[in-house]
Amino acid sequence: MRPGSIGWWAAKVRQARRHLGARVDPAERAGLATWLSPAELAIFAGMHVSDQRHGLDVVASLRAEGAPDHDLLVAGLLHDAGKGDTGFVPRVVYSLSTAYGAWIAGSVAWLPGMAVTLRRLRDHAEVSAGMAAAAGCSPRTVELIRWQEEPHDPVAGERLRLADDAN
Repeated sequence: MRPGSIGWWAAKVRQARRHLGARVDPAERAGLATWLSPAELAIFAGMHVSDQRHGLDVVASLRAEGAPDHDLLVAGLLHDAGKGDTGFVPRVVYSLSTAYGAWIAGSVAWLPGMAVTLRRLRDHAEVSAGMAAAAGCSPRTVELIRWQEEPHDPVAGERLRLADDAN
């Protein structure tokens, strides 16, 4: 979908609603212990609740498509871990900057903490991949996370990208 198009805006409005209303049920958290390592669970626990919800929704989409691939599911769950505790406003600024130009981010980068937060959003795929590697995730999971926006794996990577975009 082309940045700035009507479809792009509709998707961003849906994302905003999901971000603001994000919740994770305790049963969902408990269920993760059946297929994640303690280190992977720790990464998930440290994610912003909206990124936790998004990761769970990505995993649900992948499973609904018949993707029982453990590496792919872990990548789907943890792919946004590097965003940290980034709040709503920086995410909006970052999205607008990617669609309409870096001048948008530049115009607010002077605000306390904003430049660092915008860099974190920009670099989150690499940071998330590093976190996954440090937690002992498979090299394949790490690479799926690292290349989430421009998949190198034409099958699993593309499935992750599509599930990410849909959720």
